[in-house]
Parts: sequence; structure tokens; C-alpha cells
Amino acid sequence: MRKMLGRPGMILLSGLLLFTISLLAMLGGCGGGSASTAPPPPPPSSKIQHVVVIFQENRTPDNLFHDPILIQRGADIASSGMDHTGKQITLVPGPLNTDFDMGHGHVNFLELYDNGKMDGGDLNGVHCKKGAPPTCPPPNPWFQYVQASDVAPYFQLAETYTFGDRMFQTNQGPSFPAHQFIISGTSAPSVGSPLFVAENPFFGIDPFGLAGCIAPPEERVDLIDQNGNESQQVYPCFDHPTLTDIFDAAKITWRYYSPSAGIIWNGPTAIKHMCVPSATPPKSCTSPEYNNNVILQNTQVLTDIANGQLPSVSWVIPSGQESDHPAINDGSGPSWVAAVVNAIGNSQYWSNTAIIITWDDWGGWYDHVSPKVSGGPGVINSYEYGFRVPLIVVSPYAKAAYISHQVNDFGSILKFIEGTFGVSNVSPGASPAYADATSNTGDLSDCFDFNQAPLTFQTIPAALDAQHFLEDKRTPTDPDDD
Repeated sequence: MRKMLGRPGMILLSGLLLFTISLLAMLGGCGGGSASTAPPPPPPSSKIQHVVVIFQENRTPDNLFHDPILIQRGADIASSGMDHTGKQITLVPGPLNTDFDMGHGHVNFLELYDNGKMDGGDLNGVHCKKGAPPTCPPPNPWFQYVQASDVAPYFQLAETYTFGDRMFQTNQGPSFPAHQFIISGTSAPSVGSPLFVAENPFFGIDPFGLAGCIAPPEERVDLIDQNGNESQQVYPCFDHPTLTDIFDAAKITWRYYSPSAGIIWNGPTAIKHMCVPSATPPKSCTSPEYNNNVILQNTQVLTDIANGQLPSVSWVIPSGQESDHPAINDGSGPSWVAAVVNAIGNSQYWSNTAIIITWDDWGGWYDHVSPKVSGGPGVINSYEYGFRVPLIVVSPYAKAAYISHQVNDFGSILKFIEGTFGVSNVSPGASPAYADATSNTGDLSDCFDFNQAPLTFQTIPAALDAQHFLEDKRTPTDPDDD
């Protein structure tokens, strides 16, 4: 659901010149005690030459990976959870394609978290999509896990390679800021800002259905301060450094495969110097960097692999249909992920590729593991970390049939990429530190063994194959369709 608010106030974004000056100044500054400007030690240079980040939507380990094999191997997956009255609720099976969605903003995080007790998930609002049966929502909708028959490809990937049960989304909120963290390690609106973009944008007059720097001028998004207050808003177009800036300088190839430009899942569209928006609505991004590297047809990742044109680093973003997002997915997410993995596994790229599969936020589903938050040891700030999301690492050098308990977040993915290609953190010395420059979480190193004999790829069976997605001519649904 789109957030319909009308609170006053906004923060004006710095211009590109101010951004550049501030960034140069910060390069010589000093950050917090947990910051580190050095990338982690890289794997042997010949081992990993391509990294593919597949970023799905709105699930927790307790909800999506109720897999007896993983549980037997030690994965921390709950079979019940506590509601706000202290009652234990047994998790029950349900479909991947639901008729309902749940809140997953910062206020919903606070409800479930409840000072670490993880017992307030049932206070979260539930929204049934248009045309849902009168039985919607079902009893205790928050306490469901996805039935195994709907997610068999996920189970096989997790059972064959490495499954991480301590992967946390970096932010305590929904998709829009999460997609900033996955490309830059922050959702700050500008360099040096102590604020974070905290929520999905909400709309005044929005005739075009666009987000980010191509949105109508009335659009706003909430900011959160160091005390956890969301009393300020800003136009959802930001300017801070990104990992892709470092790639461009180092001539490392990259692509961001997205189903469309204006959705909240398209991180580059919300970065002003990447997008360079046209002056008048309907806006579009005009920079050569954007138009050469942000591919507005996500299925092109399949043809790029087949044609030997996979870049060094890729982000792969689903359409609503294949996203796993409650109320808008059509159940094809596991097949979509399998199609991308199979394309790589059966290509020239398998021998030197790491595929990192994770989900952008928890989606309102119950999860029993309490994250570190403000006030605890090793905590970064008031907005990090959020709840657990699943993690699967697929590679010939991924540990086989392994459960990783290493604490990771989205910054860990950036750390791994930076170490792999020998580049610096996104914004060394920034305060608060960007997620890739902290020592509080891992760098995915526990998921790999670069001394092992490379694993031989075995095709992942799935209900739908790559050709299905290449031939699918439906208009991609966005996060707000229902």
C-alpha cells in the first residue's frame, strides 16, 4: 500500500557541486570507531570474476525456509512465535502467492521488535488485495510459512550451497531505503547527513506513477533522525556516492537489471548524479551512465549471459509477478531465481561467479531472531539493523550443504564485492559510517572455501524455465499494484 501522509516540512537536497565538495572533504576525515577504510582481503584473483546479486522481496527465514533438511543441519528456523499477549502461535503453511500484504515500515518494525521480545507482530495491519475472498485475511496471517511445494527451487539451492541464517536487512523499514543500501551502503539523502531515508515514498498528485528523481514534484519520503523520529520529509531524489561510482572510476563493468525505471525497487533512479533527471514531467533519467548500465528489461540478464556479455557486477531486480512480494506475486519467484542461476550455471561464467540471493526486507512476516538495535553493543545507529532476511550463496566456491551463522547485512555484500575487485569502501570516513565500512557484520567470508575443489553445477529443477520469462509480454507489476 502507498503511504498517504500529509506532514509538513522537508529537507532540501544538496546540489551536485556541494555533493562533490563534501565527498572530497570527507575522504580525509575520520569516521566512527567501527569504520574501516580498507576492503577485506580479496579471494584469489582468478577465482571470482563476476558477482550477481539477486534481490527478491519481503520474506523472513521463518516464513520462506521452513525446510526440515536445513533445520536438521542447524538452521535457526522457528515453528512457532509469540503474539503480543504472550500466547505461543504455531506457524502454519500457506501459499507463496497470498491475497494479503502486511505493513513493513519502521513503525511495524517497532511493533514486532518490542524491545527485543519479538512478540508484537500481530499488531501489524493487514491489507487484503482487491478481489480477495471474504475469508481474507486468514487467522494469524503473520504466523505463516510458505508451503514447500511452492518454493522447491529455493530449498534445493539452499540445501546444495550455503544458506545464511544470520543475514539482516540493514534498515528497519521497507523496500525503498533497502534498495539504496544494496547499491551504496546508506540511505542518507546527502553526503554527511545524519538522517536516513526511512520509508517508501508517499504521494501528493502522482499521475505518472513514478518514484525517485523522475517522480512528480509533490512526492515525498520520510526521514528518520538519530532519535528514531520521522518528523521530516524530502523529495525522493538523493545525492551520495554509490558503489557504481567506484566501478566507473576503476573501469569495472556493472549493470542493474530492473523491470522499469520508476518503481521503488530501482535504486539508481533515486540517485541524482546517476539519473540526471530531465527538467519537466513526465521525467526520465538522461545520463549516459544510467542509460548504458541500468537495463529496464530485467530479462536481459538471461540474454546477456547467453551472449557472453555478463558484466563484472550485476544487480537483478524482479518484477512484481516474480518478486515473492505478498499480494502481488504470481508464484513464479523461485522459477525466476532458478532461471538466472541455471543460465549462469550452464554457461562459461559458472567457474568464476558468485551468486548472492537475498530478500530486501521482512515484509511483515514473523521472525523470531532479535536484531541488534540502538542501545546495544556494536550498534551503528538508530536505524540499523532490521530483521532477518534469507541468504543463499551459490558458487563453485560456496561451501556445499552448509549453514552459515555469520552475522551479515547488505553492507556485507558490498564488502564482499569490494574485496573481490580490490576497491575501497563507498565513502571512507563517512559519519555515520556506511554499511560497507563497519566492523559489526561480516563480509560473507564464512560462505566460501576458495581452497576447495570447485563444485560442479547441477541444473535446478523449476516449474518455469528461462524461455517462459523471455516470452512473458505482460506489463510488470510494481510494488503498489494490487
